[in-house]
Amino acid sequence: MPIKLGGVMQSPVTPLKADFSLDLEKFGKLLDFHVRTSGTAISWPHHKGESLNMTIAERKRGAEAAVKAVAGRVGISIHVSALSVEDSLDLARHAEKIGADAIIAITPYFWNPTREAIYEHFVRLGTATSLPIIAYNSPSYLSGIEFDGELLARLIERLPNLIGMKEASFNSEKFIELARAALPLRPDFALVTGVEYLLPSVPLGGVGSYSSAGAICPNLCNAAFDACAAGDWDKARELQYKLSRLWLLFRDQYPSSLKGGMVMMGRDVGPTRPPLPTATKERQAFLRTQLEELGVLDTEPHGW
Repeated sequence: MPIKLGGVMQSPVTPLKADFSLDLEKFGKLLDFHVRTSGTAISWPHHKGESLNMTIAERKRGAEAAVKAVAGRVGISIHVSALSVEDSLDLARHAEKIGADAIIAITPYFWNPTREAIYEHFVRLGTATSLPIIAYNSPSYLSGIEFDGELLARLIERLPNLIGMKEASFNSEKFIELARAALPLRPDFALVTGVEYLLPSVPLGGVGSYSSAGAICPNLCNAAFDACAAGDWDKARELQYKLSRLWLLFRDQYPSSLKGGMVMMGRDVGPTRPPLPTATKERQAFLRTQLEELGVLDTEPHGW
């Protein structure tokens, strides 16, 4: 069956051992946790999964472990973006070989490519595999390099396997323009918001989110999506305010604070690989006070 994008999807962190090597045993536990707590799809490794801090060989090992752990219970996409386009193509072909359901890719790193160069990049990537492809728009990570409606429309017309976009500009104007360009051409095109901004996106045609807070509070995330889907705007606003506060908390020293918060919930996923910092005991204690204030410690699952 084709991958279905919608609801509160999960893009997990990457558990590491004390020596910063991959902890695939805990990774399996984390993926199982996400599936059991209603993660509607899995996508790994996004930036909070420390994709840029891993070798290509490590990313392949992690992808193989992820596909095995999810075991077809939900759809899984593999993030294939890398500094080298050839590495991205290699990761895309590897994802297809191991049985992933889709790939996801961001605009090229570091450089300042023209719109035509971005178009050609995605055409090359999208035709290198028969898997569905999800575009990833995150201008804050890429010095303002981003999709616009015209570029997205061209790619939809060129690539029948372009099924959706993770839209992480956190800008409602841009979200609307992308939806206006995409949905008339491909009504089932899935616009997914980055992290937890469900209330500003679902009414505009968004189908869900790639969650960060789901690693801490899946009940809250799912309740927020359900309220948006039901049009219960008073409830949706109340829950969105909590999620927005959590996002600002986790964004500080990201993804270090997210991993530190997971420790508070009994899901110790280890350190963050340098040059990113690992949450100190003091930072973890502060995170605990914030989770207590929000009522998360009393209403969310603990442990694996």
